[in-house]
Amino acid sequence: MITAGLFCLLLTFVTSSYANNSILVMGDSLSAEYGLARGTGWVKLLEEQLQKQGSSWTVFNASISGETSSGGLTRLPKLLEQKKPSIVLLELGANDALRGLSIDQTENNLRKMIQLSKRSGAKVLLFGIQIPPNYGQVYTKRFKELFAKLAAQERIESLPFFMQGLAPQTDFFQGDNIHPNEKAQAILYKNVWNAMSPYQNLLRSNPTQ
Repeated sequence: MITAGLFCLLLTFVTSSYANNSILVMGDSLSAEYGLARGTGWVKLLEEQLQKQGSSWTVFNASISGETSSGGLTRLPKLLEQKKPSIVLLELGANDALRGLSIDQTENNLRKMIQLSKRSGAKVLLFGIQIPPNYGQVYTKRFKELFAKLAAQERIESLPFFMQGLAPQTDFFQGDNIHPNEKAQAILYKNVWNAMSPYQNLLRSNPTQ
């Protein structure tokens, strides 16, 4: 666990970074092409769209299947220093919920990731995630509301529901009925691309630092 003192040190460390024209994706299996052929996930579709536009922006997918908000927070400072992204796409929290972890801890981890990203000079897009109702009405509701609350408090852009348009259609999911299949990736990409509309001028500007 990252202590308050260490977190302050990390903030100071990444503040010295400078942003460039790259996008960092911090996600879990939903963004790591779990169960899919390589190069068919929504992140690849985003990269291809930027290339079609003649953009010089690059995408680095740091997503790991099974990743939690705690694991993402641990990895983020080094990634910010190495990649110096101008935009961070933050898609984490689902595995926290599936393991029944504390919502307060998930909120704390995501908030620290947002703050670290902002201090490094990056803009943040937070992906809203929802979980099945069998986790209990109170837990499910608090988890759903977590992402909008963080986005409002931290004044960042958000994608209200990353998997909008998929459920309850089972033909968009793999055999486990949890992970989106290849057919669903175009919908996920479109959800992300639409949520990135505030950044379109930036993406077209092809900045050099």
